[in-house]
Amino acid sequence: MRRLLTFDCEGAQLCASLDEADGATGILMVTGGSQTRIGSHRLYERLANSLAKRGFPCFRFDRRGVGDSAGDDPGYRGSAADLAAAAARFRAERPNLRHVVGIGLCDGATALALYGAEAGIDGVVMINPWLVEAEADAPPPAAIRRHYREQLLSLSGWKRFFRGSVSYRKLLRGVTKAAKPIEGSELAAEVAHALRNSREPAVLILATGDATAIAAAREMRARSFQGLARTEEIATDSHTFAKPGDIEALTSAILDALPSSRG
Repeated sequence: MRRLLTFDCEGAQLCASLDEADGATGILMVTGGSQTRIGSHRLYERLANSLAKRGFPCFRFDRRGVGDSAGDDPGYRGSAADLAAAAARFRAERPNLRHVVGIGLCDGATALALYGAEAGIDGVVMINPWLVEAEADAPPPAAIRRHYREQLLSLSGWKRFFRGSVSYRKLLRGVTKAAKPIEGSELAAEVAHALRNSREPAVLILATGDATAIAAAREMRARSFQGLARTEEIATDSHTFAKPGDIEALTSAILDALPSSRG
């Protein structure tokens, strides 16, 4: 059964959905960008439906200024209060919960890593986390590098080059960016510091062809992330797992990351 409810966050009324289940492990879902609790391509709604059927109650919410919720959108950087208020309401609705695991996509995953422990979250599942502040309308440098490496090593890439179907100006600009040394992201270092201090169990789920995930994978190889997260990969280039078979693979990876619904 799915219920709609509201709760307060610093004077603003926020809207949420609770998919009921009997398990003792609850899922708090945090969207990325300005997506509503339904999620792009209904990702969060579909996940909540699937996980609730397997015994995991799921709580989704619109942060301030997003979707049905009132107030001004603080962005993921200012969403600590929203996350804490949502977690508190979830526990109030389901006092039998032993664990609350946060699941976040993109900067929703980043918010969970940064603020989840303070909000009382017992573990995080970070899906394609936002760990590199890229330039506007440009993918992260690590994704650019991988793209051009694959193009230059593939027969199809060279065929496109000789047919003249490649923009030489764009190619030069991209190769120049790809050739620059990639420095560690300050945001990634902040996330690593937060995870290490919180000691929350963390699982990383990456779409292998997604630019945000490619950048995150590179950052997670840094020494500062050693021992902080277990990584699962899903073979898709869809950031929101919208292609055939993606949602099933994502659900399976999430289930592997969760403690028992009864434990």
